[in-house]
Amino acid sequence: MKTRRFEDVSLGEQLPALEIPITVALITGGAIATRDYFPGHHDKDAAQQLGSPHVFMNILTTSGLVQRFVEQWCGPEGRLQDLRIRLGAPNYPGDSMTFQAEISAIDAASRTVELSLKGKNSMGNHVTGTVAVTLPGQQESRA
Repeated sequence: MKTRRFEDVSLGEQLPALEIPITVALITGGAIATRDYFPGHHDKDAAQQLGSPHVFMNILTTSGLVQRFVEQWCGPEGRLQDLRIRLGAPNYPGDSMTFQAEISAIDAASRTVELSLKGKNSMGNHVTGTVAVTLPGQQESRA
């Protein structure tokens, strides 16, 4: 995996979209891995008693998927500095979520870029937010 260098990015640059299939295994596995034992994340009957059609993704799984999306773009030498997200429409099994983002701010002094992103499913935006990433300079990159 190649690391993005600060000199190679520009304001308004679009990141390649990433589609994530939403499955029961992803939702329940994410909840268990993050020790979120709320029944709506792993028990379909309990989720339905809450008025939900199926189990639904927790914010920690969403946060991890946002991190995956950004790190896949920036590469192994990029460093996430700040992650701010807000949830919207729930993620249910059988749907998919597509991440999109663009570079919305650049700070040359710290070699940090801010990404404005969204993850959209069939019901609308599941997640929106910003992520700040520090990228290596051309002389620092080893990739």
